Amino acid sequence: MPDKAEKNSVPLQLTTPSGFGANAVRDIAAALNLVLADVFALYLKTKNFHWHMSGPHFRDYHLLLDEQSDQIFAMTDPIAERVRKVGGTTLHSIGEISRLQRILDNDAPYVTPQDMLAELREDNSELAKRMRAAHEVCDEHGDVASTSQLEIYIDETERRAWFLAEATHVPPRSA
Repeated sequence: MPDKAEKNSVPLQLTTPSGFGANAVRDIAAALNLVLADVFALYLKTKNFHWHMSGPHFRDYHLLLDEQSDQIFAMTDPIAERVRKVGGTTLHSIGEISRLQRILDNDAPYVTPQDMLAELREDNSELAKRMRAAHEVCDEHGDVASTSQLEIYIDETERRAWFLAEATHVPPRSA
């Protein structure tokens, strides 16, 4: 059993032999963790709206948001694992997500279906923009794997924004 001093000591750094220098690891991990926090926030907001959908198009919108939330959640583990693969440390808690997220929560007791879809459309457009910024950081450091991963996620995110725009008959804001 470790004594009290051992329990409170700083653990060894987690390492991954990525070949990236310390500055690259710091920059890539920071950029991807910001995206990851936004992805978690968007996932929960999409599920929130899925759970609280109502109205004459309930079934269609409910299923659309369920499909989109599944797709959003599917990004979380690969992004977090990419942070670890480059040698960084990824998110630890809901509190850390809350501090880093740039996608705003919506705790309103009632949101109209059209407002839900419009808000998610804008959030997805913003997420695509932020993913492109993270892509630039990864590209600057020659992180081809992260840029490739982000390219797929940017396309998926733009597709979600497009579907939401079609559902609300409002074109998405250019990102």
